[in-house]
Amino acid sequence: MAGKAATTQVDVLISDARTAQSEYEANGSQARYDRAAQAAAWAIMEPGRNRELAEIAVSTTGLGNVTDKITKNHRKTLGLMRDIRDVQTFGILSDDPATGITEIARPLGVIGAVVPSTNPAATPANNIINALKCGNAIIVSPSPKGVACCAALLEFIHAEFDKIGEDKRLVQMVPPPGTKADTQRLLELADLAVVTGSQDNVRRAYSSGTPAVGVGAGNVTVIVDETADLVAAARKITASKTFDNATSCSSENAIVVVDAVYDDFLAALAAEGGAHLPEDSADALIAQLWPDGHLNRDVIAKDPGLMIEKLGLTGAVPEGTRFIAVETRGIGPDHPLSGEKLSLVAALYRARDYDHAVAITGRILSYQGAGHSVGIHTADDDRAVALGRTLPTCRVIVNQAHTFATGGSFDNGMPFSLSMGCGSWGGNSIDDNLHWRHFMQRTKVIRTIAPREPSVDDIFSDYWVEAGK
Repeated sequence: MAGKAATTQVDVLISDARTAQSEYEANGSQARYDRAAQAAAWAIMEPGRNRELAEIAVSTTGLGNVTDKITKNHRKTLGLMRDIRDVQTFGILSDDPATGITEIARPLGVIGAVVPSTNPAATPANNIINALKCGNAIIVSPSPKGVACCAALLEFIHAEFDKIGEDKRLVQMVPPPGTKADTQRLLELADLAVVTGSQDNVRRAYSSGTPAVGVGAGNVTVIVDETADLVAAARKITASKTFDNATSCSSENAIVVVDAVYDDFLAALAAEGGAHLPEDSADALIAQLWPDGHLNRDVIAKDPGLMIEKLGLTGAVPEGTRFIAVETRGIGPDHPLSGEKLSLVAALYRARDYDHAVAITGRILSYQGAGHSVGIHTADDDRAVALGRTLPTCRVIVNQAHTFATGGSFDNGMPFSLSMGCGSWGGNSIDDNLHWRHFMQRTKVIRTIAPREPSVDDIFSDYWVEAGK
């Protein structure tokens, strides 16, 4: 009976959302869509609410820190609003006499969004804003630890909706306690499933029968080559790795350093608070970080002091340590340091030369993180382009703090997002950052034009010269 009640509850949410979305579209305009998106954005960006959401997130999930979550909520939302400010998502998008085609923007309908506990305010806000901008309703399914934060976010959004007279049923969440059955029902009934976080949920979305956008697992590897500005590289890697206690999927998990600059880089890293542990310390650290074969919840995304204590490293690393880089050579399932760690711990690999560094990076991606992103600190841009041509990755981040750059930054051209598509390498249907284009579809009105039929000679004459008929 409990399962039946839970399913019926989700059915009701979907029905309410469809009613609200139908009216939103039928009486829509670009101004209305934009105003609803602005309302949702201000709900998370208003400073008092932002702080409250950050405090709820940390206290209920135990992940990250309040200061960085405030920054994340603000910058990710501000950047998204910049990206969509002048974007047309309503009405006739184009009318081309040459092709006879008129293109019309259309909503997808009801979005079902599954969001993680690592970003329990910023990720749902991002999805909600994109959905509203494109004329959709949305129902959010938070992870169990993210329920309180998501509920507070929706309360703030609904308060803003009251100010502008918008229908609250456009933005709903699966009420607690959420279950796998609830999430599965949402995935089955929505018009589009958007899933960030658990790869199990991503797979369930793709097999739900609903069009789905899922994103892949992170396990960022960054190369530091012999041409790099070592001080700048160490500063950027440390800032990225320590942001929000490494909750981001874009946080560096492995650093591959060319031998010629290895010692100098370690010195630069130490100056930034990156403590180096030699390879003979790796086994003891692994035993503490994966005590039962699973990541230690007392260490995941915790502040440096607590992490150091729980790993048994008190007194073994310098005062002021911000994260730990532990030497290793192993890669693969028998070497957990080569995978995602969700903590202020990075694997450190010493490469003989640049080609060896690329080979190490490729092996790490083959084990975990394919499709997501890699980083490189170099003065040779050709090397970055070559990585993009050869490695199984959708993003090559050049001379930047990876966490800040991958999901969009004010000083690069990537769309602001908290969800990175990983292409076929990561088992995803998209290879770019999840953004507004994924929340809208297009209808084309097609008319006849003057025929443009080529002759067979027009198409094959060059081929015949080379290969014969």
